Amino acid sequence: MDPYETLGVKKDASPEEIRTAYRALAKKLHPDLNPGNKQAEERFKSVSAAYDLLSDPDKRARFDRGEIDASGAERPRYRSYRDFADAEDGSPYTTTAGFSDFGDADDILAGIFGRAGQGEQANFRMRGRDAHYRLALDFLDAVNGGKQQITLPDSTVLDVNIPAGVRDRQILRLRGKGGAGIGGGPPGDALVEVEVLPHPVFRREGDDIHVDLPVSLGDAVLGGKINVPTPGGAVTMTVPKWSNTGKVLRLKGRGVARQDGTRGDEYVTLKVMLPDEPDPELENLIAKWDEAKANSPRRSASA
Repeated sequence: MDPYETLGVKKDASPEEIRTAYRALAKKLHPDLNPGNKQAEERFKSVSAAYDLLSDPDKRARFDRGEIDASGAERPRYRSYRDFADAEDGSPYTTTAGFSDFGDADDILAGIFGRAGQGEQANFRMRGRDAHYRLALDFLDAVNGGKQQITLPDSTVLDVNIPAGVRDRQILRLRGKGGAGIGGGPPGDALVEVEVLPHPVFRREGDDIHVDLPVSLGDAVLGGKINVPTPGGAVTMTVPKWSNTGKVLRLKGRGVARQDGTRGDEYVTLKVMLPDEPDPELENLIAKWDEAKANSPRRSASA
C-alpha cells in the first residue's frame, strides 16, 4: 500500500507532518492498547513500515522516483541505450571508437590504483560504505533494552542489541555490518537510528519516568497501599492520608538505567477520582460533612 495513504498525508507533506501523523496512529493502534486485536496489530505494522520509509529522506526520495517500492525493495531498473549498443549491426548507438570517449583507460586506472611493478598486483584497499537504517522501538523496549531485528530489502535479517535506556533518535553502530570492503578492505558499519514510540502511560524526561495515577477518594483521604506501574513491572506504593490531586510521590531508582549503573527515578502524580457511578451513600455523607463544616465555630468566626 502507498505509504502516504497509510499515514494519511499528502505527497508533499513536511517531515514534521509525517512524524505527527505517525505518532497519532501509533498511539491509537499500539498493541498494548489493543490486546488480541489482530487487525490493529497489522495496521500498526503497516504504519511503522510506512513511517520507516517516509522519515528517511533518502528512502523517500528513491520511492518518489520509483526506484524502490513501499517495502523498500529495489524495483527493476530500465536498461539504458548502452545495453543495446551492440545488439545488432547498424545500431545508431554503435561506435568504432570503443571506449575512447572515456580517455586512456590505462591512465585512469593507473591513477586510481597506482601502477604495479612488473609481476606485481595493484595494492588497493578501501573500507566498505556504512549502511543506514531506522528502527521503530516500543517505549518499554527502549527503557529496558533487549534484542530486535531489522529485515533488509533483500530479506536478510540484521540482529540489533538494544542497550537499556536508549534515547529517541539515538544512533546505534553495528561494526562490520555495512557494505563489503574493496580489495580486502574492512567492511563498513550499520548505523541504526532509533525512533522511540510514545507510550499510553509513561513519559520520559531525561532519565526519569513520569506517570499520572488515578486514586480513589477513599485512598486519598484514608491513605493506603496501591499498585503502581513502572517500566520494570508493578510495585506497591504507600499513599499518605489526605493526598490531594496533583501530589507527586517519588519511587527512587525506578527510572531509566544510566551507563554508570545507576537509575533515574519514577515520579507519580496522583489524580483523585470519584466513582464512575453516582453513590447516594457518599452523597449523603458529604452533605452531612459539608453542613457540619458550615455550622462550625471556626467558619462562623472567620465570617
